[in-house]
Amino acid sequence: MQIENIIITGRMYRELEAAWPWDTGKQVRFLAESEVSEADMAWADAYVGFKPVPAFHPEAVRWVHALGAGVDAFVYRKPWNPGVLLTRTTGTFGRKIGEYCLGHMLADLQHHETFARGRSDRSWNPVPPLPLSGSRVTVVGTGSVGQELARMLQALGVQVSGVSMRGEKKPHMDHVFPISQIGDAVTGADWVINTLPLTAQTEKLFGSALFARMNGAGFINVGRGPSVDHAALLEALDQGRIRLAVLDVFEEEPLPAASPLWKRKDVRVTPHVAAVTSVEEALSGFLDTMRKLEAGERELANRVDPVRGY
Repeated sequence: MQIENIIITGRMYRELEAAWPWDTGKQVRFLAESEVSEADMAWADAYVGFKPVPAFHPEAVRWVHALGAGVDAFVYRKPWNPGVLLTRTTGTFGRKIGEYCLGHMLADLQHHETFARGRSDRSWNPVPPLPLSGSRVTVVGTGSVGQELARMLQALGVQVSGVSMRGEKKPHMDHVFPISQIGDAVTGADWVINTLPLTAQTEKLFGSALFARMNGAGFINVGRGPSVDHAALLEALDQGRIRLAVLDVFEEEPLPAASPLWKRKDVRVTPHVAAVTSVEEALSGFLDTMRKLEAGERELANRVDPVRGY
């Protein structure tokens, strides 16, 4: 595939323009999302961004490259031209998400909030920390992110189970359940971590029926917000099925100020920061993919199946 005209948009378009190697010989338009027009789309061979803009049409270009790891903004419940290639940024998202999850898990086990409150009122409350080693963690989603997360957890003595569509064995996971047995996978887990993409199969997957299978687990969502029924989550927290929820992604972002999630002491809200795409990752990922495409390579590790949604 030969690419000549490229649109690059999204929140980091100015930074990407500053870092762009102009010896590529490509014609590139760096535009704010609000600036991309129908004429720009008609001109372009490739579209690069975090999400489609109003003028975006998948049949207008030959290649779409997502600057983030998720592609649901492009394909979830949306038509896609099968003749258009879709790729995504991979980078170090697994390591970043692993560090994010470990940070929150250790903060909970080490009672950071308890000691922070003790400092504020000068109370001496020696609550013994709990070990991470030996705990049972279920990682829902066994792609590159889930596997790296499992590797980090297993290295610290954690018993890791996974959940995937078909239940195929994966590295660093003691057992992998098919998604049809996800209830069994979360039963008895100390922590349940969602890393799944958003698809028709994963929308509201974490609902009342699944939360009912948990027994005081910590729950972390670093996948996609619509995978969780937040009303069911709140009910599970009230019932003690979940003792702590760490949420980085939401169905509506920014999370509305009126959301009851903000007020819960048993909920940690972070603003979609578990794995932020860096300028270096975005640029190198795109340029590397473009070089492979123009060299005629067909096996791309970051190629997305629009039908499956990942």
